[in-house]
Amino acid sequence: MSRPPPVSPPSPLVLADVSTAAEPPRRASEAASHPVAVLTLVAHPHLARVGERLVLEDLLAGQEWVLSRNAPDFTPASSAFGAPLGDPFLSRKPFLRFNRTEAGIRVSVGPDGKCTSDGLPLGDAREWSLEEVRAGIPLELAGRLALLLHLSDPRSTSARSLPGMVGESVGLRRVRKDIERVADLDLSVLIRGETGTGKELVAQAIHQQSTRAKKPFLSINLGAIPKELAAAELFGAAKGAFTGAHQARDGFFRAAQGGTLFLDEIGEASAEIQVMLLRVLETGELFPVGASTPVRADVRLVAATDADLDTHIRDGRFKAPLIHRLAGYEIQLPPLRERREDIALLFLHFAREALESIGESHRLTPGDPYQEPWLPPALAVRLLRHSWPGNIRQLRNVARQLVVGSRGQSQLELGPRLAQELETPLPLARPPAPESPEAEPVARRKSTEVTEPELLEALRAQDWDVKRAADHLGIPRSSIYNLIERSPVIRLAGDLSVEELTRCFHECQGDLDAMVRRLEVSRRALSRRIKELGLG
Repeated sequence: MSRPPPVSPPSPLVLADVSTAAEPPRRASEAASHPVAVLTLVAHPHLARVGERLVLEDLLAGQEWVLSRNAPDFTPASSAFGAPLGDPFLSRKPFLRFNRTEAGIRVSVGPDGKCTSDGLPLGDAREWSLEEVRAGIPLELAGRLALLLHLSDPRSTSARSLPGMVGESVGLRRVRKDIERVADLDLSVLIRGETGTGKELVAQAIHQQSTRAKKPFLSINLGAIPKELAAAELFGAAKGAFTGAHQARDGFFRAAQGGTLFLDEIGEASAEIQVMLLRVLETGELFPVGASTPVRADVRLVAATDADLDTHIRDGRFKAPLIHRLAGYEIQLPPLRERREDIALLFLHFAREALESIGESHRLTPGDPYQEPWLPPALAVRLLRHSWPGNIRQLRNVARQLVVGSRGQSQLELGPRLAQELETPLPLARPPAPESPEAEPVARRKSTEVTEPELLEALRAQDWDVKRAADHLGIPRSSIYNLIERSPVIRLAGDLSVEELTRCFHECQGDLDAMVRRLEVSRRALSRRIKELGLG
């Protein structure tokens, strides 16, 4: 990255050279353990530049950074070479200054700068806490460009680009790395994530990177199969096995022979199907309905769910041995609201598809630099601020409707219905969990190796988020629930009396984080208990 020459500190709004920062040298291990501040382009008149990043190295350690039209360079993920913002409506003089403060990061605006955040002018300066920056701060420049100021994890390792997986957020990089780790190992994989986060796309990527890539890939939604037909559909049926079975049926397992079978909504599987799946995973054999002879099944199983299978296990709706077999390796997909720096790139990916379908691909090519941008920065910021309950699937639908609804116009326009849909603001994001260590996916730790003090320390360190604590300890989530239930010192949320819970709720003024720290119980279980009592 090119840097302007150093200048004297007292001069107004200057470009500083990192080498002049008065900071004691840090060990590599210390530097790698701290997040870094990043500016990501989320709107630019030249749309191909959306997604380019400027890493504000050492900003959090006290180094000042200053922005102008001509410096510094923003670089795409696929290149080491970049370019400055370059828009003719921006000042050649430095117009934004970024400084670390005791509370967080301050952004100062020079006399030639026009900057707003969430539609409000910044004035001379504005300060955000690191927690707010971690969630992401949108900055609109001169009504032409938009940036997202956010934090990133320097430990996030790059992984090969995979078809359809658009973005460079820490969460997506972690998913790509998980796919690389497990694709060629022929293990069964369990993909967890909210609806619309792209679980089938991950399953396809695992198949395409595996040794089975030239064999069939079948995708089955268990929630869409009538329960009375599920066994025959999956495992096949012998002729005459049931009324209407006039000939033998192969079923999906045999149709996917040698390849990969993706079972979405695995939490919808009936008790009968769970038993049959467990047998296939344990023995590699299946019995078609009505048959007395087993059939060999050479199929890799990838399952997915948006349900809380661990709760299903405790409720007796899902068999613990099956989840252990399914989760030879587990991949957790982040929701879109935790991938804010990817939203603009994803939007353009889907907009490109829609533009091609209506013959307006020219909207994406650079034109007159003084023309109004096709993607208004205010609209890009609105997309960033939405909570996206439907995740990527919802974003794709919004992109399509925006493109078609603005057909023939020089700019995208938000109609009344879409404006209403995008009203929900994005809540402050929780810090992302640290990236899991580089390790072979088969190396799972046994729950019996976890000591009582170690369990308690992990739960406290992860704010009593049981899933994150399990990841930290390297054990399955179902195992950590067993450890908690057997522990003589750890309480369950259900053990709390109504009086204790009510008193704590009022003393903490309803602050769930404060209640978790005081009561030391599972965050999710406590939240559920509060709602059951009508306190929240």
